[in-house]
Amino acid sequence: MKVEDIVKATNGKLLVGKLQENCENFCTDTRKIQKGDVYVGLKGEKFNGNEYYKDALEKGAKVAVISGIKISEEDLKQYNDKTIIEVEDSLEAFGDIARYKRELYNIPVIQITGSVGKTSTRDIIANVVRTQYKTLQTEGNQNNAIGLPTTLLKLKNHEAVVVESGMNHLGEIRYLGKIAKPTVAVITNIGTAHIGFLGSRENILKAKLEILENLKPDGYIVINNDNDMLNKWAKEDTKYKKYTFGIDEKSDVMAYNIKVNAYGFEIGSKDINIKVNENYSTYNVKIDNKEYSVKVPVSGVHFVYNSLCAIAVGNLLNISPENIIKGIETFTLTKNRMEIDKIKDNVTVINDAYNASYDSMKAALEYLKELPGNRKIAVLGDMFELGEFAEEIHRKVGIEVITHKVDMLVTVGELANYIADEAEYLGMPKDQVIRLNTTTEAINYLNDNLEKDDVVLLKAANGMHFAEIFKGINN
Repeated sequence: MKVEDIVKATNGKLLVGKLQENCENFCTDTRKIQKGDVYVGLKGEKFNGNEYYKDALEKGAKVAVISGIKISEEDLKQYNDKTIIEVEDSLEAFGDIARYKRELYNIPVIQITGSVGKTSTRDIIANVVRTQYKTLQTEGNQNNAIGLPTTLLKLKNHEAVVVESGMNHLGEIRYLGKIAKPTVAVITNIGTAHIGFLGSRENILKAKLEILENLKPDGYIVINNDNDMLNKWAKEDTKYKKYTFGIDEKSDVMAYNIKVNAYGFEIGSKDINIKVNENYSTYNVKIDNKEYSVKVPVSGVHFVYNSLCAIAVGNLLNISPENIIKGIETFTLTKNRMEIDKIKDNVTVINDAYNASYDSMKAALEYLKELPGNRKIAVLGDMFELGEFAEEIHRKVGIEVITHKVDMLVTVGELANYIADEAEYLGMPKDQVIRLNTTTEAINYLNDNLEKDDVVLLKAANGMHFAEIFKGINN
């Protein structure tokens, strides 16, 4: 990519510089500038990166893309050995540059969205695709209007891309899809995450389906056929090519003979098979009409779904069954997502503190129920972005606490009180419900009250900082 390509992609104005200058690496943070980078100044709520373009140029950037600031003739003379491009909106320009670069590559692009499980599904898909293609993937939580372009602008000699897309409002997935131009679109499920912004599951479905508006011709949509909303949509839609996965509903990729093993206890089997410190799920699946056994290195039925999705994508990309299974069996989970650890007194801790919604809370409580141990303790915190539905959905989690026979409930935060309220209303003894305000209080309580062989679930919105609890009781 050259400067003239950036000018063309952004409809920008070259203030100073050379149109034929090569542009390889892009950066939006002056603290991370490397020599020869293209700096794109972004405006946030509390800062304006456009104002730091001089700092970027002096640190070695050779190109600056900026908007909304006045540059004097004196400054232009000072940086006449550099390149400065003025654009109307630097954030939109960042996306436009990424879209331009993506279109230079005729390769598979898998774009993933959904209410729950986006990141773990992304990671397992990427690990499958990587067995056969040099693969670029989203890192960390870079799934928004800054993160997705950041990923795509790293394209060099890659043969496939796997990106994750998040959203809070209508129009966001459409915008991200316009940049990514997926050849395979994936929707993991439709739940209640962000319902406070969108108002209903129907609107959440509408927002997620925006991913299809920029799907490449002959592209496929991969969906969880066991999800009620996606199943209904798939039956009614006649426009898009669909590839389905599931356990209960008849699908293109289906798992059967599912067994979930965690620290020696095999769920789904009459026999207990002691396998110390092993944590996995197994199932059978047919690929090209041949039966294969799959071992997922993470326990829980929801990870079975994630791996089925990866099989579906692998099939569409003509990856061999052997490589698909290898990719599944060797993938590793992102930190703070269903991490299981043993601490003092043989206490099992399930650290699922990365984020939370009703659907992921329910899945985590299902998992807690199945693990062997002394007391089942659920440490649950606030869920965010629920708006007027906040009380209702937290109370629904309280119902799940009772349904899944939790022995002790510890809530942290103001909204989590609704979980406690509902659990008590449904009969949970008050001495088994502990209401706390801070992570520090939770750490102190757990360190003082955990007993030998307890099993503890940590689950809350990322902003509740439950990872601190995990560290605090693990020392």
